[in-house]
Amino acid sequence: MIRKRNLVFLGPPGAGKGTLSEVIIRDEKLVHISTGDIFRAEIGNGTALGKEAKAYMDAGKLVPDQLVVDMVAARLAKEDCAGGFILDGFPRTVAQAEMLEQIAEKTGRKLDCVVLFDAPYDLLIRRLTARLTCRKCKANFNKLFAKPKTEGVCDHCGGELYQRADDSLETAQNRLKVYEEQTAPLIKFYTDNGLLAKIDSSLPRDRAYEALLTVLS
Repeated sequence: MIRKRNLVFLGPPGAGKGTLSEVIIRDEKLVHISTGDIFRAEIGNGTALGKEAKAYMDAGKLVPDQLVVDMVAARLAKEDCAGGFILDGFPRTVAQAEMLEQIAEKTGRKLDCVVLFDAPYDLLIRRLTARLTCRKCKANFNKLFAKPKTEGVCDHCGGELYQRADDSLETAQNRLKVYEEQTAPLIKFYTDNGLLAKIDSSLPRDRAYEALLTVLS
């Protein structure tokens, strides 16, 4: 049983946040929260926040930070988050992190730890260009470090695995550039706040998971 349970997973695309999230939410009964999932739920349920977000998205505009934070706050306030959660892909900027501090205090969901998934650039590129996606359930695998049990077949639903057109070298390089510009400053922010812990996510999955459990214990 881990001691630190209210978490943010931080790190560049391809660092393994999603892969280790799948394992730890199963073992530790944490709630995995991504802004994409929140958006889809709020819009699908026709909430006021969802309608407002959809209006921005339909107009091709970015959803404002305050609206994103309001949706995260609504999700954190739900009872299933009382036993612990992982915020994955949020916050993306220092401004969002500062707003998250305020809502975490109000909802009684104060962060225990921010885990930085650290891996070298060349490995991130190789991982990002080796991703496989299920046509049916959209689950992700990776030809390098998260292979399916049967080649070309999804472990979860038996659907066909394929490589998306946007999993190109150019797209991978651009995603990492955006991370460095917008999200990497959070490393200093959370270090200064005494919340940051780092794991070497270039390790094989089992060893990286052991490292994760160690920093959360």
